[in-house]
Amino acid sequence: MGGSAPAGGDSGSDVTVVHLMRHGEVHNPDGVLYGRRQGYHLSALGRQMAERVAEHLAGRDITHVVASPLERAQETAEPVAKAHSLDTATDERLIEAANVFEGKTFGVGDGALRRPGNWRHLTNPFRPSWGEPYAEQVARMTAALGAARDAARGHEAVAVSHQLPIWIMRSSVEGRRLWHDPRRRQCTLASLTSFTFQGDRIVSVGYSEPARDLVPAHLLAGAKPVKGAKGFGA
Repeated sequence: MGGSAPAGGDSGSDVTVVHLMRHGEVHNPDGVLYGRRQGYHLSALGRQMAERVAEHLAGRDITHVVASPLERAQETAEPVAKAHSLDTATDERLIEAANVFEGKTFGVGDGALRRPGNWRHLTNPFRPSWGEPYAEQVARMTAALGAARDAARGHEAVAVSHQLPIWIMRSSVEGRRLWHDPRRRQCTLASLTSFTFQGDRIVSVGYSEPARDLVPAHLLAGAKPVKGAKGFGA
């Protein structure tokens, strides 16, 4: 999408697209919840996913690439930035959500819910009590999205983040409740959740999976389709 911001600031006429991209597959042989921990890099498949998305976006008007400070996000952003001769900026607000179970195995069916030591963290799924409040995620992701929009006014930006913050941001914009079943998130590996702005206002949200054929089948089984490219009217 072309055009540029008019002199003297935003008149509301420029169109900007910010693609929130989830990172690719991570090398995690122990299957732990890595969260914000350092030292988790893309797997060979994850790098292939990142390259696939870079190819998908090669013809787009990308003028700004930014990523979470975590290695997996930075490595995912690298091929996109390289394809457009850009440097990757870093925005701390794009980081993964904090979670008290980092470094542990914790998932549906693994017995974690039966461990008494975990119960005190599971008292309020609406906040949630085990990690960063959803409202705080919305606030920081809204700010990060706005910063990426401003950096690419009249063009397109790619901001690499993580599944939960991306899904919470989309849910907020589309008016869904923030608490949810994690198995129903529509935000697979290396996916793009694309926010179109008219001036400073989000007018539509789209979703695409350029690397879908590379994603292991069991990771695609749970997510239910959500209406994409939602318009918000004039």
